[in-house]
Amino acid sequence: MHTTHATHAEADAWITVLRDHGHLHRAEPGPEGAWTVQRTPTSQPRTLHHPVLALDFVAEILRNVRQHAPELPR
Repeated sequence: MHTTHATHAEADAWITVLRDHGHLHRAEPGPEGAWTVQRTPTSQPRTLHHPVLALDFVAEILRNVRQHAPELPR
């Protein structure tokens, strides 16, 4: 749960990490802190105009990654 306002720097960092780890097909920064992202080569590109939208998108991807990750032994 977020207790502070989302920032452009935070959104940039998360999107960069997801891209660098192969969870995004495409992530291009746009004007005024916006991002155009595409999850897979065949998915519809999305433009995220605000850090809150970007962090919602990041959370969606992280949930999906966790659901499909193999269970690690403890």
